[in-house]
Amino acid sequence: MQSLKDIIAVQARTWTAIEQPNEAAGVMADMLGPILAGFEALRGQLRFEDEPSSFEAALQETKEPTKEPI
Repeated sequence: MQSLKDIIAVQARTWTAIEQPNEAAGVMADMLGPILAGFEALRGQLRFEDEPSSFEAALQETKEPTKEPI
């Protein structure tokens, strides 16, 4: 199995023709592994509709009250 560092290097070379510039780029690529695993662990636990997005919540909070017809 290829390391994430190698996969990212191949993708960068394939899509942009850029080689990994230095070892720091490889280290940062390896750091994505736990982040991706964390997102994968959350898959299927929360539906989009379960909680309003922060943008939608902000819109509702700043919404002016409507006047009721008399």
